[in-house]
Amino acid sequence: MSHPYGGRSHYSVVIVGGGQAGLSLSHCLQQRGIDHLVIEKRSLVHTWRTQRWDSFCLVTPNWQCQLPGWGYIGNDPHGFMVKDQINEWLAGFVEHVKAPAIEGVTVERVFRVPGAGGREHERFTVQTDAGLYTADQVVVASGGYHKPIVPRLAEKLPTDVAQFHSAQYRNPAQLPEGAVLVVGCGQSGAQIAEDLHLAGRKVHLATGNAPRCARFYRGREVVDWLADMKYYDMPVTEHPLREGVRDNTNHYVTGRDGGRDIDLRRFALEGMELYGLLEGFDGGRFEFQPNLRDNLDRADDTYNRINASIDRHIAGQGIDAPPPSVYTPVWEPPEERTRLDLAAAGITSVVWCIGFSPDFAWVDAPVFNGSGAPVHLRGVTNEPGLYFLGLPWLHTWGSGRFSGVARDAEFLAEAIERRKTERRDARTEEMPLRGLHAA
Repeated sequence: MSHPYGGRSHYSVVIVGGGQAGLSLSHCLQQRGIDHLVIEKRSLVHTWRTQRWDSFCLVTPNWQCQLPGWGYIGNDPHGFMVKDQINEWLAGFVEHVKAPAIEGVTVERVFRVPGAGGREHERFTVQTDAGLYTADQVVVASGGYHKPIVPRLAEKLPTDVAQFHSAQYRNPAQLPEGAVLVVGCGQSGAQIAEDLHLAGRKVHLATGNAPRCARFYRGREVVDWLADMKYYDMPVTEHPLREGVRDNTNHYVTGRDGGRDIDLRRFALEGMELYGLLEGFDGGRFEFQPNLRDNLDRADDTYNRINASIDRHIAGQGIDAPPPSVYTPVWEPPEERTRLDLAAAGITSVVWCIGFSPDFAWVDAPVFNGSGAPVHLRGVTNEPGLYFLGLPWLHTWGSGRFSGVARDAEFLAEAIERRKTERRDARTEEMPLRGLHAA
C-alpha cells in the first residue's frame, strides 16, 4: 500500500471508492489542483474484473464510454465491448488518471468533527482499518451495489443444491450438471439465463417486473435514437417518476454477438421454462405468483412504448427511416404454473439475480431517508462538504454508467472548489478579528 503525498493524514478531499466514479472525480480535482486522496477497499476498478461473468459485455454501445479525458478509442463505436476489452480500457483509464490512491484499505466510518472556530472550521474524520485521515470534504463514490441480495427462503433449499448470486456466476461449467433455476429477469438475470440456455442447459426462469427494450429499431440502434431525442440528458428532476426512477429495474437487452433483443417468449419456444415471481419454497417445491403473463405483457408494453416514442421523433423531424412496427408476442403461457418440484425437475443449482442493496452504515451523517438511501441534489447533500457520486440516476440516466459519470464528476468538482474557496475566504476574514481580540 503506497501513500500519496508522503503519507500525510489530512487532505482537502477524501474520495471513498476507486471505481470509475472516484477516478473520474480524481481527474477533475487534479485539473483544479485540489489535493485529495482516493481510498479503495480492494483494487481500483476491481468490480469489473471480479463481479462479471465470462461472456459479459456492455449493453450500451461503445461510443457511450466517455470517462473524463478517456473516451472509447477502438474501431467499433457501435459495438459492445466484452469483459476483457472493458478491463483493458479501464486499465488505460487508471493509468491516465494516476490518482493519488491507496488500495486494500477499508473505510469503517466517516463523521464530522466539530471545529473550535465554527462550522467553517469543521473537518471530517475518515476512520479506516489502516488508521485515521481527516478531510475538509468527503465524496462517497463507492457505488450503490454493496450487498448481494439473497432471500431468506434460500436457507430452506437442500444443502446439495448449489447456490450462486449473479456476482459469483462465471460460466455454465461452474454449475453442477442438471437443470438450473435463475431467479430474476433484469439485465443480469436475463443475460445469465441466456448464457446457460445457449450452452444447452435446462433453464427455469422466475420472472419479475423488469422491462425490456429493442436493440435495433427502424434502421438504427435504439440508444442512438434516444440520444438524439435527448433522453440521456434528462435530469431526474424532470423525469415523470422523479426520484422514483432510481428504484426501477433496468431494461433487459444484450450486446452479445453484436447486439440483439432478449425475448423471453422466444426462449420459452426453445424450451426454457418460465414462471411468475418466486415467493416461497416448501415441501421440496418452489412457489410462484400467478403473474407470468402480466410480467411478459408489461415488458412488451415498455418495448412498444419506447419504439412508439421513436416513431413520434422520426415523424416530427421528418426523418427518412424504415417503416415502424409493433412487437407481437411469439408465445403465450398456456397456464400459470405456481409450483415447481425441485427433485422432479432435476434442479441442482440456483442463480439469484435479484440485485444488490446499498450499505452506507459507515457514513455517520444525517443525510439518509427512511429506506437508507442518501438524500441529495445532484450528489450534493445538506451536510456541507459531503457528497455522493456514481449512483444510478444521481442526475441523469448515465450517472451510474460510463456515459454520464464524467458530467457528474465535473459538477461536483466545481462544487468542491467553490466550497474550498468559501472556507478560505471565511478564514481570511476572521484573521483581523482575532488580532483585534488579542490586542
